[in-house]
Amino acid sequence: MTTILNPTLTLLQTKITKPPTTHHTPHPTPPPTTPQKTRPSRRKFLLTTFLLGTSTTGLPQKAQSEELKWGTRSFLWEHFFEPGLSPEDAVARIKNTAEGLHSLRHMLDTMSWRYVIFYIRLKQAYLKQDMKTAMAFIPESRMNDYVNVANDLVENMGEFDYYVRTPKVYESYVFYEKTLKSIDNLVAFLNVA
Repeated sequence: MTTILNPTLTLLQTKITKPPTTHHTPHPTPPPTTPQKTRPSRRKFLLTTFLLGTSTTGLPQKAQSEELKWGTRSFLWEHFFEPGLSPEDAVARIKNTAEGLHSLRHMLDTMSWRYVIFYIRLKQAYLKQDMKTAMAFIPESRMNDYVNVANDLVENMGEFDYYVRTPKVYESYVFYEKTLKSIDNLVAFLNVA
């Protein structure tokens, strides 16, 4: 047993005591041929190109209208940084929401539940604020009718959200149709007022 341990110990001793050898020789860095200030950086060039390209091209008209219907363009900006809308703007956004809800059928047909839930919850947050703001646009004599129509819309959207979350296909379609009917009633009510 001692014969086996002795070679191991001697190998370990030689590895420990062996001095490290380095073959690294420092290379002097060449002086820059051009000063840093006159040579533009690649990052600045890319950033400038990107900003100029996005500001001059713009989006086609159809894409801008789709952004308005879906509310995806400036959700964070509108939610946190912009002040409340005027009653006329709130009515216009309710109309855009109605158009967006009408274009939601394709997602229901393909059963894209996650996107439907995202859209419903986003629009519920907007509609709550917009319906309160649009109240200033309604005459006092028709306020009770407006409240009933708005409550019907909120109730139907809540049920639609519940059945999309479950997901129950038939009930989702039923409450989708009820939500469309109630938001169309609200838009018609706002057009008359």
